Amino acid sequence: MAGEKDIAKDFFQKEKDDKVIRYRHLNKFVKKGEILFTGSSLMEQFPIQEIMLNHGMNKIIYNRGIGGYTIPEMLKALDEQIFALEPSKIFINIGTNDISIPEETKEKLISDYREVLNNIKKRLPDAEVFMMAYYPVNDAVAANEAWPGALKAVQLRMERLDEANKAVEELAKEFGYNYIDVNDGLTDENGRTKEEYTIDGIHMWSDAYEVIFENMEKYL
Repeated sequence: MAGEKDIAKDFFQKEKDDKVIRYRHLNKFVKKGEILFTGSSLMEQFPIQEIMLNHGMNKIIYNRGIGGYTIPEMLKALDEQIFALEPSKIFINIGTNDISIPEETKEKLISDYREVLNNIKKRLPDAEVFMMAYYPVNDAVAANEAWPGALKAVQLRMERLDEANKAVEELAKEFGYNYIDVNDGLTDENGRTKEEYTIDGIHMWSDAYEVIFENMEKYL
């Protein structure tokens, strides 16, 4: 059983590493100075191109999210995920995987995130940065998922979400960046992601991203 877990872990790591390499090649062909979405899976899975087409919007938005990424991993891939594109506007959603790690502390989350922002401020001083609030989750849906750790990850996020969002909001103020909460309409009466919007208690169907897009359209 341990061997199977190791194989799955190695496969997932290779998948993340391969995305960094693919982005490195893809970034040779981007138009500099456009809008960038970056972060982990919740950003990578944002179907921004399809939604924009549906809304008749003619904007260039590049997506450089990497599923499973933590902030320390992003710090090693800042060129591929951010700087090679030289964006004028950055929407960032990173850290949800960090707060799903049992030993993660608020202090470490803040320290790691601050390092990302310090790099952006230094290398892209004129970029407009939007730090997105973390999305809600649904533990009832996660409890029925087959993949190991789903429920525990969701429970940790539920416990830490408010405090983590406050920390991100404070960081945004510290750097003169924008903190945006585009979650209006995603949750049920108990503050959980609506069941019809979530795939596994964490990740979301495109219907949910349509709601998010309508909330964030004014920032684009």
